[in-house]
Amino acid sequence: MQLGVIFPQTEIGNDPAVMRAYATAVEGAGYDYLSVYDHVLGTTADRVAALGGPYTYAIPFHEVFVLLGHLAAVTQRIGFATEVLVLPQRQTALVAKQTAEIDVLSGGRLRLGVGIGWNAVEFEALGEDFHTRGRRVEEQIEVMRRLWAEELVSFEGRRHRFTDAGINPLPPRRSIPIWIGGSAEPALRRAARIADGLMLQVPVKTAAAHIETVRAMVAETGRDPAGFGISGRVTLWDDSEAVMARVREWEALGATHVSVNTMGTGCAPEEHAERLVAFVETWRGARMNAR
Repeated sequence: MQLGVIFPQTEIGNDPAVMRAYATAVEGAGYDYLSVYDHVLGTTADRVAALGGPYTYAIPFHEVFVLLGHLAAVTQRIGFATEVLVLPQRQTALVAKQTAEIDVLSGGRLRLGVGIGWNAVEFEALGEDFHTRGRRVEEQIEVMRRLWAEELVSFEGRRHRFTDAGINPLPPRRSIPIWIGGSAEPALRRAARIADGLMLQVPVKTAAAHIETVRAMVAETGRDPAGFGISGRVTLWDDSEAVMARVREWEALGATHVSVNTMGTGCAPEEHAERLVAFVETWRGARMNAR
């Protein structure tokens, strides 16, 4: 099982030195990957409440691809993931180009997690249809995989049509892993059918049913559930023992990745990395003692 961190988008501030220090600290501590999640625009509190989301325009978000390009330059080993990128509010070919570039700059360290989003304001401002986002995302994934793998692509689908077009440079692996985030039945079914893994953002106590369901769906498609990734998430509160217990629960459920979040725990910008370094040292020591 890989242990990663959630980049503290909303709390790390705007000092590039702090962001660089965070990335190098968690890499040096031995975390396997760093996940970044995504919003382009925010709106007012009353509109957010109506949309059912948690973030207003007053909460900062660094742009995902620019940030990952920067962090790739200051690290050497740690993997990167989007957890998640709101794919259907973006132009598909541009995302294929941006992700290929991140994969080039990082030496093949990117895993692309995508979701359909909740913020209709973003879709409106970016010129995309909020109501068809679930249907669009599947064709987007098909188009991106073709563009990553082939020098020239011709495609005619329901929403994408182009002839003899290609991105250059191509990603080093000619394929970037695509995971889908979500826990609703359509997201599970979509992930089982076309994705490399599922990113769950539910408490571990409710995750077993989701994991059992998606594995059964994967098997129904003729794919091997053993090769399908599962990612969980824990929040690093003061009680490290309790957090370690939740990580072990995810591991027992068969999670291949667990992301550790520090947002909402009262950290100053520079304290996020400090707490994560201390936690992974405790985690590593506990695992050594258990052997």
